[in-house]
Amino acid sequence: MIDSMIIRKENPNDFEKIYELVKVAFQTANVSAGTEQELVNDLRNSDKYIPELALIAEEDGRLIGHIMLTKTHITREDEKYETLLLAPISVALEYRNKGIGSNLVKHSFTLAKSMGYTSVVLVGDPDYYNRFGFKKSSDFGIVYKGIPEEYVLACELTKNALIDIRGEIASVS
Repeated sequence: MIDSMIIRKENPNDFEKIYELVKVAFQTANVSAGTEQELVNDLRNSDKYIPELALIAEEDGRLIGHIMLTKTHITREDEKYETLLLAPISVALEYRNKGIGSNLVKHSFTLAKSMGYTSVVLVGDPDYYNRFGFKKSSDFGIVYKGIPEEYVLACELTKNALIDIRGEIASVS
């Protein structure tokens, strides 16, 4: 962790820098669609956007990390359960493996819990996200069509939040 790092909400002055950070960060990611920077803009411009859960990490005024949690749903027939989507998290290449991503995840989860959210889903690298309590979403009976099962992950922010939830994660597009 970097001593002089701060985590704060993103604002419009950050958007162009966030776009570039996400684009560069995912060029070397283990799991990437190559369009994550566009996804960030699309989610920000949708009704799924939660400004309080779109955070940046910066050091001495320089953007070094970004995370975004947005609203999504798990649906089954006529049932609809609100959850959060973590999409995506990015850290500047030269700042990786210094705890920045972990701090962004933990900070965003604390905020999300304080806002009443109980779970988070994502598509990503299980080797990275398991440390935060993520498991294969299929272990909960939750699927995301078109994505290989091992990359679709879910995490309970509150105990047993997903115990009775079954269904499909709503498409982010």
